[in-house]
Amino acid sequence: MEEIKSKEQFEEIISGSSPVIVKFEADWCPDCKRMDMFIDDIVEENSQYTWYEIDRDKFPEIAEKNAVMGIPSLLIFKNGEKTAHLHSANAKSPEQVNEFLVSVK
Repeated sequence: MEEIKSKEQFEEIISGSSPVIVKFEADWCPDCKRMDMFIDDIVEENSQYTWYEIDRDKFPEIAEKNAVMGIPSLLIFKNGEKTAHLHSANAKSPEQVNEFLVSVK
């Protein structure tokens, strides 16, 4: 997963015509570290998306604009619009993440 390092890079990534998934996280977040333990297999199985990660604490305005209240959260963007959002409360297990991805296909 490529890390997003600027607001401009974020805007460029989400504005494409292909769907992308952005994982909002933070270094101090235990649930984020737990997701890191299982997310690689899910990324491989869902190669129709390009996957990115962004540190919510470094870009609070992006998180706020996209209603990211908890982390980790997975957001799907296409053509500059958020098309789906897996909130942190529902992103605790591989099963929950896979159910979300199946539901948005």
